[in-house]
Parts: sequence; C-alpha cells; structure tokens
Amino acid sequence: MQRSTKVALTAVFAALHAVLYFFSFDLWRNWATYLEPIEGIVLGPWAGLSAALLGSVIGRMVKPIDFFMFGIIAEPLGVLATGFLAKGKWKPVLAVYAVMLTAYFIHPFGRWLPLWTILDILLALALIYPVSKLSRNLYENVGRVPVSVHISFIGTVTDALTRVFLFIPVGLYTWFFQLSDEAVYDIYVLGAIGSYIEDAQVIIISILVGVPLLLAIRRIPGFKYPLT
Repeated sequence: MQRSTKVALTAVFAALHAVLYFFSFDLWRNWATYLEPIEGIVLGPWAGLSAALLGSVIGRMVKPIDFFMFGIIAEPLGVLATGFLAKGKWKPVLAVYAVMLTAYFIHPFGRWLPLWTILDILLALALIYPVSKLSRNLYENVGRVPVSVHISFIGTVTDALTRVFLFIPVGLYTWFFQLSDEAVYDIYVLGAIGSYIEDAQVIIISILVGVPLLLAIRRIPGFKYPLT
C-alpha cells in the first residue's frame, strides 16, 4: 500500500477518534474507546498509536478537561496493545501489564483498595498469551476475525489499566488532584463499576459492529490490513 494511502487512512481514523471523544454514556471514558480495537487491528500497532494519539490530543484541545492526561496516554496504549495482539505479539503487551500491575501492588493503595475492582485487568492479563496465539494469521484467515472480540476486550482493559497506573502508582490523585484517601477510595470504586459496564459495552459493540466491519473491509479489493 502506498505511503500516501497509509497517511490518509491514519488521518481518517485520527479524525474519527477526535469526533467520538465528544460523546459518552456519562461514564468515565468516551466513545473513542469503541474505536480503539478497530484502530489497532486495521492500522496495526504503530499507525494505530499515531492515530489514537493525534485524535485524543485534538479532541482535548477542542474540548479541554481536567483529566486530559488520562486519555492522551491511555487511549493510544489501548490501541497499541490491540495492534500487537492482532499480529500475534504478546511480549510487549505482557511487559506493559507487568510494569503497571507491579507498580500498583507495590503502592500502599494497591493493597488497600478492593481486589474486585481490577478483576477485569487480571482476566485480561491471563488472556494475553492465549489470545495472541489464537490471533495468528488473523489477517490472512477471515474465519479468525471473530477473535477480535477477545482482542478488543484486552485493548479496552489496557486503556483502563493505564488510567489506574496514572491515578494510583504515578500519584496523580495526590500531587495533581490533591484528593484525600477517602475521596480516592470512593472515586476508584465508582470508576471500577463504570469500567465493568464499559467492558461489556465494548464486547457487545465488537460483536455487533466490529466483526462485521472487519469482514467487510477484508472484501475490499486491494485493501490489506494492518497498515503497519
């Protein structure tokens, strides 16, 4: 595929990412979350990362929020994880989880906050290796496209894990937001409930929209993904 085509498609996804940022179900993430898996699978890890980063930055420049640093870091990492897994590469994703989860459990809050709040993260951790193996030849074998639902789940949870990492181990809760321990507990628990709801929404949208879309793209003559 020509370089100009790759740049154009990356720009299109960046624009979609920016537009979807303006919509949400009043939880703690936005509709760009539902685009992340498709960005990673179609664009690949690096073009997907670029599109998500550009889109998230542009969206927050147009509509600034106090929590801007979460999205512009977490959303690109979610796309990057999706892109790696879609190509059968599990080691970079596992490394991200190992670093962030280790930092989380070393932090006093990681041992104080309820374990049930990160069960989806622990499940995604357990799925990284088997899903990467299932996704081998994903791009050549149309019959394996439905495995993208599992990839979507891990990518979305990677987004959530990054936000947790920034909030707790990096310490944004104290030096940026200046929150008390009790406020952190309440925000974190409510955020975990919202995260589980968003996990379910991503799975449903991946089944109803993501898989048919990927199958349709595969049938476009001359179009091959991933771009990178």
